[in-house]
Amino acid sequence: MRSLDEQLTYGLPERQGLYDPAFEKDSCGVGFICDIKGRASREIVESAARMNCCMTHRGGLGYEKNTGDGAGILTALPHRFLGKVARADLGTELPSPGRYGAGLVFLPRSANEREHCKAVVAQEVAAAGLDLLGWRTVPIRPDQADIGEAARASMPIIEQLFIGAHDLEGDALERRLYTIRKAATHRLRADTELVERKLLFFVSLSAKVIIYKGMLTPEQLFPFYSDLEDADYESHLAMVHSRFSTNTFPSWDRAQPNRFMSHNGEINTLLGNKNWMNARQGVAASDLFGDDLAKLFPIVET
Repeated sequence: MRSLDEQLTYGLPERQGLYDPAFEKDSCGVGFICDIKGRASREIVESAARMNCCMTHRGGLGYEKNTGDGAGILTALPHRFLGKVARADLGTELPSPGRYGAGLVFLPRSANEREHCKAVVAQEVAAAGLDLLGWRTVPIRPDQADIGEAARASMPIIEQLFIGAHDLEGDALERRLYTIRKAATHRLRADTELVERKLLFFVSLSAKVIIYKGMLTPEQLFPFYSDLEDADYESHLAMVHSRFSTNTFPSWDRAQPNRFMSHNGEINTLLGNKNWMNARQGVAASDLFGDDLAKLFPIVET
């Protein structure tokens, strides 16, 4: 039996007592706001922050009142902001909107394992025919956000990844980024030689949207990520999520689980849905993904 600290660090606890990870369900709070004309503004982001904080009752807490089950926000890529930090932190100019992808990645705390993870990501980026523009350390403020000890104990290293494209854009680029994310995730999380492999998680990787999240309460999200409070961080849409884990085990990767759409009800058929997805892999085919399709399996991560 692993200690509580080990469970928090390396993944879900083992089956014990009345707890069984096979019976987990979700029931959360979600909110969405947008400018229907597609005009990016700071107001949309700040309104989303206030909306999320109004759903505190839909989010759970641990035994510490300052350790949340999870909170997060999805926005469109804030090109003005990302261009600014890429110049300042990476010394590079980003391509025009739609010609690059960006996202947050949770990484191991071990420096050696972190560098290994980055090397595998670089291999997958090259295999996809894209350019790795660089990694940026995401500034965080755990003290200012007053996050609890349980959240701190399980917190990964958080970095931002930038990937450039030559002749791809739109959905074609989005599919290539999706392939990179899935292939790198499967390789690294299945590598039993990595002690902290469960800390590896792509929060998002897209040419359209980006996600900031964590094992936080809604009130802690913006104070924790100073990026979100930057005046140049603008978006024409925002989706927020406040997690209530019922009988599930909170973790950094399980916060804000929605990369494309929202839900706030319990998924009572979760096990059935996962089994159906696994069953379909044997007959899956795609002209769009071609030989890369197998890199995506399993689509649903256990």
